[in-house]
Amino acid sequence: MNTKISNALFQRALLKIPGGVNSPVRAFRSVGGNPRFIRKASGAWLEDVDGNRYLDLINSWGPMILGHAHPEIIEAVQEVLADSFSFGAPNSKEVEMAELICELVPSVEKVRMVNSGTEATMSAIRVARGFTQREKIIKFEGCYHGHGDSFLIAAGSGAMTFGIPDSKGVTKGVAQDTLTAPFNDLGAVEQLLEANPNQIAAIIVEPVVGNMGLVIPQHGFLAGLRKLCDQHHAVLIFDEVMTGFRLSISGAQGLYGITPDLTTFGKIIGGGLPVGAYGGKKEIMDQVSPVGPVYQAGTLSGNPLAMAAGLATLTILKNDIEIYNRLDKNGEYLETQWKAIANKYNIPVQLNRVGSMFTLFFTADPVHSFSDARKSDTERFAKFFNGLLNLEVYPAPSQFEAMFLSDALLQEDLLHLNYAVEEVMKGL
Repeated sequence: MNTKISNALFQRALLKIPGGVNSPVRAFRSVGGNPRFIRKASGAWLEDVDGNRYLDLINSWGPMILGHAHPEIIEAVQEVLADSFSFGAPNSKEVEMAELICELVPSVEKVRMVNSGTEATMSAIRVARGFTQREKIIKFEGCYHGHGDSFLIAAGSGAMTFGIPDSKGVTKGVAQDTLTAPFNDLGAVEQLLEANPNQIAAIIVEPVVGNMGLVIPQHGFLAGLRKLCDQHHAVLIFDEVMTGFRLSISGAQGLYGITPDLTTFGKIIGGGLPVGAYGGKKEIMDQVSPVGPVYQAGTLSGNPLAMAAGLATLTILKNDIEIYNRLDKNGEYLETQWKAIANKYNIPVQLNRVGSMFTLFFTADPVHSFSDARKSDTERFAKFFNGLLNLEVYPAPSQFEAMFLSDALLQEDLLHLNYAVEEVMKGL
């Protein structure tokens, strides 16, 4: 496969962009080789600058649930584009977006638009702190909530030990207000709450984890978090930047029947354009300026292009709920086929999947937490990744990232995926 132009672009990028990329996982550091520079995409396929085509299994990390360059979304953006692409003032599309989100996600009574998932989670934490008049939060090992300082915290050694910065530039002062527990471990969460009485403002969680690979909440875990938050008067925040409107029309909370106090959104609500949002109970959201004392602002928030793309996407999903059944059916089919292929060649794997999100872990043991995920054979995954890439499949370039299906996949695409996986598995 010729990658001459991509390689040249990467060398140029290395001179002017840290690591040659604008988001770390794109650098292919954990899988080897140089990233492919994409020039266009349509439906389920990407095309790079060298003319190579790939079946897309990341779909811009989630938002392209309908596939790339969907004609109705292009039409919606073009219609708005003719009237200019930013006002710095209110526009009707952001009102329509707020109304639609509140209609589709019953836990959201009011919502504020922002420009990224990171902005959404940072803002949700600030609002929770303002509402409760408390300072500490609990997050989970391996869950990623954007690059806000409060979230880049590694676990301490126990319930009485504060977290420590997981990135240079994060102060110890910030870290002391973030406590960390293992995902799927209600006992650890309860211990943290009891060790810090009346100090926990919020628990923030990816209801289905996508950032240590796909990790599924075990039965009773999310309901247990809801109960603990009620008992300790803490705000329960679901980070649905990835799962919102992907796992169901009302997100993971609709799928599992759990009602959080606040929810963060991104990805799909922008149809692929930069976007974020946070929303929830009216009494909490009314803490936000200009109504309340918690300040948050954004010049490009509610950008008409992003709102138009997101509205078009959500409207299609709302009007054709069968899309979710098709995605789940295709996900189940690939899960069954890939497990059978791995078993055929005696390769130990765990395939975690919820609907159209999944991860193939190269480990013999079930993956329920970050410590489980870290047992995976990352060298074998790197070979798997590069093998698929050479067979026109573009998977997530990390063992610890979820992959995403789109509704644009055709039967012939599914067969090609199975063919590529088997060809690669033969050599592992």
